[in-house]
Amino acid sequence: MQSIDRDSREYIQAEVTATVLGQPYNPTSDTVDFAFTGIGQRPVTWYPGGWDGTDPIPGSTAYRAQVLVGPSSTGPTLTPGRYTVWLRITDNPEQPVIAVGQLTVT
Repeated sequence: MQSIDRDSREYIQAEVTATVLGQPYNPTSDTVDFAFTGIGQRPVTWYPGGWDGTDPIPGSTAYRAQVLVGPSSTGPTLTPGRYTVWLRITDNPEQPVIAVGQLTVT
């Protein structure tokens, strides 16, 4: 679980592993969005994210998707509490929506 202070502005990241026909695939040309919901709720509002580079994480086939969270950012400003972090990747024809972890804002 990730944790940030309510006055902090920082990137929240999620690791993404994708395959095509069983082979590793670089998803960084796909659009990525994030949502933050109360625990047990479904996403409604999505915030545009991006990719932390176009190369996989060293020693793996995973990539990092990220969104800037906090005051005066392009992403959400979250009040203190615990959130489910959701990731949506738009590809053609798929658009997976995945709960990728939890975030605590103190």
